Amino acid sequence: MDFQNIRLELEGAVAVLTIAREKQLNALNLATLREMEQALHSLAAKADAPSDEAPVRALIVTGAGDKAFVAGADVAEMASMSPVQARAFSGLGHAVFGMLEALQIPTIAAVNGYALGGGCELALACDLIYASQKAKFGQPEVNLGVIPGFGGTQRLTRLLGRQRAKELCFTGDTVDAAHSKEIGLALDVLPPDRLMEHCREVAFRIASKGPLAVSQAKRVIEWGADADLRSASEMERQAFALLFGTDDQKEGMRAFLEKRPARFAGR
Repeated sequence: MDFQNIRLELEGAVAVLTIAREKQLNALNLATLREMEQALHSLAAKADAPSDEAPVRALIVTGAGDKAFVAGADVAEMASMSPVQARAFSGLGHAVFGMLEALQIPTIAAVNGYALGGGCELALACDLIYASQKAKFGQPEVNLGVIPGFGGTQRLTRLLGRQRAKELCFTGDTVDAAHSKEIGLALDVLPPDRLMEHCREVAFRIASKGPLAVSQAKRVIEWGADADLRSASEMERQAFALLFGTDDQKEGMRAFLEKRPARFAGR
């Protein structure tokens, strides 16, 4: 696929999606969101590919350059929007980030700089967030007279709790990398030259595990988070049992008993 605003690169079982509007600090406009939508459709298909077609097992999302992950949605494009146009723009952002969240493979945000507004929301739609020491997070939309429109109010609340989400959305303040780890927004903080290396290490480690098991773990955690404990526990029980009908389960347990690395095929 030929993209103007993003790059999608495959490194074996790991894909890297880079928002590549460096001059605009990788701000998200309509064209970029549409390209991301196309890329995610492609990745969803690759994640389902048979093992002999080199399926993708993990995705890293990052921003081009060394200043910004994604500095926000493109204010120059938003400034003249009508309420109807703003609703459509928000709807596209929700749809794209929802696709990212729903991918059956784990997703890792490598936050290399500013992750503000839509950038923070993009990171929140990923499964794991790792930050460079230069990273800054925030939902500064109130400074523009609006609120987060790509899921920030909801994903922040689920990740950090109501008070912290309210603080960030009410004040529009930014938090640095160290504080983002303290409050549970980023998992770890890395030197800038180690960030992508670390994310690749994590991604390839995940890619070496049973892909069906990883996918089910992601599904049960995500769906269970919005359910009561009894219902969520039943989801886990059903998923656990389902995996015993797969070749991967047989291979994984056989390899354990034979004291050798497992060779998972995703079946």
